[in-house]
Amino acid sequence: MSEKLTLEHIQNFEGKYPKQLWYLFTVEMWERFCFYGMRGVLTIFMADKLLGLSLSDKDANLKYGAIQAFVYAFTFIGGIFADKILGFKKSLLFGGIVMIAGNLLIAFSPQDLFYLGITLSIIGTGFFKPNISSMVGELYKEGDSRRDAGFGLFYSGINIGALLGGAVCVYFGTSKDYGWSYAFLSAAVVMFIGLITFVITKKSLGPIGDSPLVTMPVKKRTVREVVVYIGALLSIPLIFIMIKNTDYTDYFMYTIGPLAVLYFLYETYMEKDGKAQRKLLAAFVFILFSVIFWAFFEQSGGSLALFAKENLHHNLLFFDINPNIVNNTSNSLFVIIFSPILGLVWLAMAKRKIEPNTLIKFGLGFLFLALAFYVFYYTKFFADGNGLTSLNIFTLAYFVITFGELCLSPIGLSIMTKLSPKRLSGMMMGMWFLASAYGQYAAGLLGAGMSSPDENASALTKLEGYTSGYYQLALYALIAGVVLIIISPLVRKLMQEVK
Repeated sequence: MSEKLTLEHIQNFEGKYPKQLWYLFTVEMWERFCFYGMRGVLTIFMADKLLGLSLSDKDANLKYGAIQAFVYAFTFIGGIFADKILGFKKSLLFGGIVMIAGNLLIAFSPQDLFYLGITLSIIGTGFFKPNISSMVGELYKEGDSRRDAGFGLFYSGINIGALLGGAVCVYFGTSKDYGWSYAFLSAAVVMFIGLITFVITKKSLGPIGDSPLVTMPVKKRTVREVVVYIGALLSIPLIFIMIKNTDYTDYFMYTIGPLAVLYFLYETYMEKDGKAQRKLLAAFVFILFSVIFWAFFEQSGGSLALFAKENLHHNLLFFDINPNIVNNTSNSLFVIIFSPILGLVWLAMAKRKIEPNTLIKFGLGFLFLALAFYVFYYTKFFADGNGLTSLNIFTLAYFVITFGELCLSPIGLSIMTKLSPKRLSGMMMGMWFLASAYGQYAAGLLGAGMSSPDENASALTKLEGYTSGYYQLALYALIAGVVLIIISPLVRKLMQEVK
């Protein structure tokens, strides 16, 4: 079937979505369950003094930032290997297998095997994450107006997985009846389901995701693929060391970013088409600003997780609920509910020819982000004498931040595929996720800076430290949003016909 099914046949689909999108949607949903489930418990597991790693709040924030940074940095490397050697399909399969192994190791012994397991998860996610997004982009012809809707649906799959993973893993991890092993085991099980789903449905993708070396003799191609696999596994000791000692993470981040930019500039220079060069430069602007956005947004897995653990009441409206379940699921729930509504708003504005362009939407994303962090800051005015504040106001901030995310993230995935030449699609998707790596890294540093240096600090002291930090983030997000809106006409010229 894969030999007969051509790319033209796949792209000439009827209706709003190609059937292959639903398969990729399902695979991504289970992978995101695994990823966001682990992300949701990382900081609180590391800060757990009884059954976790017993780290200080500052160290937990720093290690969270380091782990998340390596996850996204490896997507840049994985994207390049997929572009040049493996192809998206083999890269995804290898990544999924390694992710399952990592989660199973942690589930077997959370305290003793955590760093080894998380190292495997980092490598696996790096090979998995950028490639499935690239395959979604290839389901559509250039200029197909249905592409954004497709990425919107795909993005909802991400958030359904994040919602389920955030709730289930936090519930298992913090429950007296289960514990951390069950949290990581559940992530491994759903990742296995996702991988099996991909194996069963990958024939429907036809040539999409095949190795770029398909015309090379099989023996020669296999040697190159095996070298990639071995190289990835040989990186385990290096990543293991850098995660355990975050000083080494600093050196890595100071190195990989400049090298990635140099590689990007080299590929841009080598691009013969002047129009394609300008589009790549426009994409780079999106990438730079996304670093700032994710540095603030990803407080959700770091400082906001510890804030939820230490400083929030357990009452949400009429319910008694673990604040960290709210912290890890409310954003995803709001995205699922409001993503289609916001999509309809954009369509209605487009019909009246008043829809803001992509750059303006990015700028609006920062303005919503600024408002959300002001609401996080405002929780201090609802605190009692014990330093506990309103979970309702905290959830309201997530409601606001959701609209900021919806103005940026799904559009970002789509715009990378629109602005990238096909031969560089994996690299550019990797650059997008590398920007997230620097955002995650900065998020850890920002969260550590808000943490009280006193291990025995009261909840009231911690409340003051975190909310003061959120006030600063609100100001910086406001400035970034205004700058983006001001420079939007210049970037629009670089984007040319791309909207």
